[in-house]
Amino acid sequence: MQDAVFKLCIFGDGGVGKTTLVNKYLTGVFKNSTMTIGIDFHIKTLLIDGIKVRLQIWDFAGEERFRFLLPSYIVGASGGIFMYDITRFSSLKNLKNWLDVLNHGAQSIEEQFPILLAGGKADLEDNRAIDKDLGFETAKENNLCGFLECSAKTGDNVEEIFNNITRKMIEKSGIFELNPTF
Repeated sequence: MQDAVFKLCIFGDGGVGKTTLVNKYLTGVFKNSTMTIGIDFHIKTLLIDGIKVRLQIWDFAGEERFRFLLPSYIVGASGGIFMYDITRFSSLKNLKNWLDVLNHGAQSIEEQFPILLAGGKADLEDNRAIDKDLGFETAKENNLCGFLECSAKTGDNVEEIFNNITRKMIEKSGIFELNPTF
């Protein structure tokens, strides 16, 4: 039995590594993924400060032709991860477009649930097009709840991304009081 169930939506441009990140998180294995068609759905149970949480992870296809699905599937979400590719500037530049899609028909989705900004493919440092400082500033400017870079290939920050957004969803729910972290 879980203490809480949260719907977590992962979105961003196609090819940024969303599905690869989810697969690494769920299985611990790095596997290059094929293009997501529409939406993939996964479940994972984790423990955060003694609170057993069941995450319903919704992985949205990043191609433009599938974006119309996002507003209807985001209903009931408790949190989100916007992912971009650190080697492709346009994938971060498109954040505003994605937030507009999310906000379609809503006052302000960022105020309704926390969204974490995740820079993927951090193992490709030699091909970096987006400085970490720009990622941090972009998260701040768009009122997102945090920022991390990760690598599904090496596993760097994969667990941390999901743990951080889960903590934010717990805090936002007001159901539980988390132990302070130092």
